[in-house]
Amino acid sequence: MASPVPPGAPRQRSPPPSNYNPNLQQNPNALSDHFQNMNINRPVSVLNSTPRPTPFAQTPPFPSTTLSPPVSRPGPPPPGVVPRSLGTQQPTLPPNVAPPPTALPAGPSFPFGGRPPSGSLPSSMGSGGPVGVPPSGVPPAGTLPASGLLGGPFAPPPGARPFASSTLSSGMNAPTSSVQDGLTSNGPLSYAASGAALGGPRFAPPGYAVQTQTPPVGPPSMVASTRSPPQFPLGSVGTGSSMVPPMQPGMRFSAPHQGAPPFSAAPPQGVPPSQGSPFGPQSWQSRQVGPSPSIAGSVQPPRMFGMPPPLPTQSMTTIPPAMGQSGAPAAASSKIDPQQIPRPVPSSMVVMYDTRDGNQSNTPPPATSDYIVRDTGNCSPRYMRCTISQIPCTNDLLATSGMQLALLVQPLALPHPSEEAIQVVDFGESGPVRCSRCKAYINPFMRFIDQGRRFICNLCGFTDETPRDYHCNLGPDGRRRDADERPELCRGTVEFIATKEYMVRDPMPAVYFFLIDVSMNAIQTGATAAACSAISQVIADLPEGPRTMVGIATFDLTIHFYNLKRALQQPLMLIVPDIEDVYTPLESDVIVPLSECRQHLEMLLESIPSMFSNNRTAESAFGAAVKASFLAMKSTGGKLLVFQSVLPSVGIGALSAREAEGRSNISAGEKEAHKLLQPADKTLKAMAIEFAEYQVCVDVFLTTQTYIDISSISVIPRTTGGQVYYYYPFSALSDPAKLYNDLRWNITRPQGFEAVMRVRCSQGIQVQDYHGNFCKRIPTDIDLPAIDCNKAIMVTLKHDDKLQDGSECAFQCALLYTTVYGQRRIRVTTLSLPCTSNLSNLYRSADLDTQFTCFMKQAANEIPSTPLVNVREQMMNLCVNALVSYRKFCATVSSSGQLILPEALKLLPLYTLALIKSTGLRNDGRIDDRSFWITYVSSVSIPSAVPFVYPRMVAIHDLDSNGEGGSPIPPFLPLSSEHVSDEGIYLLENGEDALIYIGSSVVSNILHQLFGIHSVEEIPTQFVLQQFDNPLSKKLNEVINEIRRQRCSYLRLKLCKKGDQSGMLFFSYLVEDKIPTGGQSYVEFLIHIHRQIQVKMS
Repeated sequence: MASPVPPGAPRQRSPPPSNYNPNLQQNPNALSDHFQNMNINRPVSVLNSTPRPTPFAQTPPFPSTTLSPPVSRPGPPPPGVVPRSLGTQQPTLPPNVAPPPTALPAGPSFPFGGRPPSGSLPSSMGSGGPVGVPPSGVPPAGTLPASGLLGGPFAPPPGARPFASSTLSSGMNAPTSSVQDGLTSNGPLSYAASGAALGGPRFAPPGYAVQTQTPPVGPPSMVASTRSPPQFPLGSVGTGSSMVPPMQPGMRFSAPHQGAPPFSAAPPQGVPPSQGSPFGPQSWQSRQVGPSPSIAGSVQPPRMFGMPPPLPTQSMTTIPPAMGQSGAPAAASSKIDPQQIPRPVPSSMVVMYDTRDGNQSNTPPPATSDYIVRDTGNCSPRYMRCTISQIPCTNDLLATSGMQLALLVQPLALPHPSEEAIQVVDFGESGPVRCSRCKAYINPFMRFIDQGRRFICNLCGFTDETPRDYHCNLGPDGRRRDADERPELCRGTVEFIATKEYMVRDPMPAVYFFLIDVSMNAIQTGATAAACSAISQVIADLPEGPRTMVGIATFDLTIHFYNLKRALQQPLMLIVPDIEDVYTPLESDVIVPLSECRQHLEMLLESIPSMFSNNRTAESAFGAAVKASFLAMKSTGGKLLVFQSVLPSVGIGALSAREAEGRSNISAGEKEAHKLLQPADKTLKAMAIEFAEYQVCVDVFLTTQTYIDISSISVIPRTTGGQVYYYYPFSALSDPAKLYNDLRWNITRPQGFEAVMRVRCSQGIQVQDYHGNFCKRIPTDIDLPAIDCNKAIMVTLKHDDKLQDGSECAFQCALLYTTVYGQRRIRVTTLSLPCTSNLSNLYRSADLDTQFTCFMKQAANEIPSTPLVNVREQMMNLCVNALVSYRKFCATVSSSGQLILPEALKLLPLYTLALIKSTGLRNDGRIDDRSFWITYVSSVSIPSAVPFVYPRMVAIHDLDSNGEGGSPIPPFLPLSSEHVSDEGIYLLENGEDALIYIGSSVVSNILHQLFGIHSVEEIPTQFVLQQFDNPLSKKLNEVINEIRRQRCSYLRLKLCKKGDQSGMLFFSYLVEDKIPTGGQSYVEFLIHIHRQIQVKMS
């Protein structure tokens, strides 16, 4: 049957299926709209496809991409929920932009996001002259601010997730707060009442975030457009200027590199986006939106008279000559000003980033910064980043640079709410156009020749015939005349509808099977009750429709299945006593459609804690229960969510307590201690490979108070594309809220099932290996029973031939997956980068965040098989190797007393020190904590990686001063005890946990306002944040909730005080301090790095 639309055109919307039940629409205060800016989990055919609320009861940050009217669940909203307005709210437009038409204009429609043809914009948006420049006295593009600061790439706070804040105006009205005056709780009770968690999505809330409900028309509103400020204006840092000689005239760079900042200068504002080719001239360039922040300490230190400033591509720290010799490092370190060494500088500016400008790739902004992407040919850096934005032509050049060549791929990453949705393209029964030799998918870099009758693959160079129904003539510029109307020819990321040839069976339904530990320990600690409560609340968040199926089982020494068929008056328990040779009873009735069993499921979840309240069985048959649940899911596949509280001690895959052995080995310094971080045996790994083969993904929620052997258990989630959640020590008071929010986000975030992924490269480069949570059966592909927006995969690359200088090298990631609504899709992400034979270009285009994330993932891979001291040495060498070549071949100052760092990598020593001192690489600590660190890092995304080892710290005893851009978060403090006072209270967070340190001399009035206590001695061990009726408490709750929004994670809160274990935990995160056990301070580490560089150079 012929396709109803031309091949390659955006897919038409179809009417809702006859069997779709609109009454299954969930609670209007449910967790998430799946952050659906990308149409990934919500089919166009579903009538009831209004945005679902985002996590933690915030307004949805993403514009709705459907045309159907909003439909809400019948009845009034739950208590405390602000009803959403059904009216359309228009975003506030800058004065120089005409408002969008209220009705569709006559004439041809344009396929994406309202890109009008050139010349069709009103004169107020014309491209000539300085039209639209705000009257703020902003210097024209290309000029420097009057302060004369030279600097390099703008780097945001290491802990900042993208979109922390922005100064763009919002068109979305924020709902009024539902918090009553008086004492309110941020803990489990409020969730039971309203189902809403305080907190929010990763993106900032209305008021200072970029939030629109309709795609922006023309360029987004801008307040300022300047060259990026210096990140660390380090001239001759440290002691007297006599240590810093003037730069020599024979410097290697003929002039300061104008492209040193990663973002090119902005054009006059008000210039509309060009309708032309992504390879033709573009008027949208990278630019910053928002006021330039006032950066404390950003004035450059004095230089010698007549000394030229350092180049914008390098930083200099003066190391006195004594530091380069053995002798008195302590005396030397006292000469360095700790205030002037490189540290992250946060900023609230939003960067507008075009992926390509004309025929050139643009260097992406830092992954931890706040930016909005316009896809002009290359994919968004959210989906795929390279450690170096220019590819070395030869392996020798790469080896000389000391840097690593790898891709970080996050194919379903969350876009910014202001970014254009990914286009879905339907080629009909013929399927997408591909190269017949290497099977690469059609993309903007394939070149058409012979009047469009043939095309040349940009990956392998093979020439193919253009399919007859895909033919189009070429224009004078050699491009197809329809290139700008076809997403696959002008966008770096596109999604194709998969045809039958991409399916070995019908797309699987959305199956969710919950497996709950009901052993004595789980019952007594409250873990079982917390799991049942969380599941019962998230049932409303499961995908609507007849294809959603659920099942439930409990286990201790035996396994208990439940028949949930509607015909039964109540759920029927079916016990499987054999835990060595397990089976599934009544397979057809154990997993049933949610629409048929909702009442029985809710009734069962309510009664499970009381049913097993007198259970005295301490053993747990985890392996057998997981295997039996898999047998029930084997025919369909799906998600298996396991809640486990104790060490699995009986049945298949039984484990023994290795922790005591591990503790004695580590304290004795034995070299074999790392083997306790390897799985105990191969039983669970063999099970996991079978699960992956049948598309079963396992997520494990570990609600434990003892050793549970994460290194063995985590094999199952890591092989099946799942995740480990770790609550140690589990608290029935404070952890149910996080358990509920984690489960809610797990189910509602953008995700896909039964996925296969492959990365293809241009000739001359090939994939070396993949690293992440997946199963690999053949070298070229990885199998992902599930893939979600938080998972990243590292792809290491190697040269197999020489590349041509000046040419481009392309990478293409293809992800074939099934949406939760049963649609088979192929997400194709293409990135084309320039090749260079110039070493300086490599350092100029190095991506710090991506490089460092690769360091972390390499460390996680090495820890289970290598002694920790060797892993720390490897990480140190990776850092030194990347810096020594720059010092040797590219730096322009020859004094041996200076540590010269490339501008793009100047924070690499600090982050490397943080990594060496992290939980994963420290000698002390629990085996399970290190195992969880390894598991977390194996799939961590770039924006989450840096803060995990280099957290953010803020003072919360004085919350009168807001952060930049109106953010409620105060300014960040360096991670040093010098900035922690006994009179203060400090919050430190790494994206997973938040520690609140209370000084020993804090005023009792502040303690009473924030925590309801009068002295430090009253600090509770278990803590639930409450909101008291005073301004300070309300501001603290705002800060915590804002961090939760940015992190998209419900942080575990813990109070810490000086002198006990909690205080030691807090200070262990202050990575700039010297550790009593022998860890170096940041200043000492810089000296050590400098020595290492000098040794290698000599």
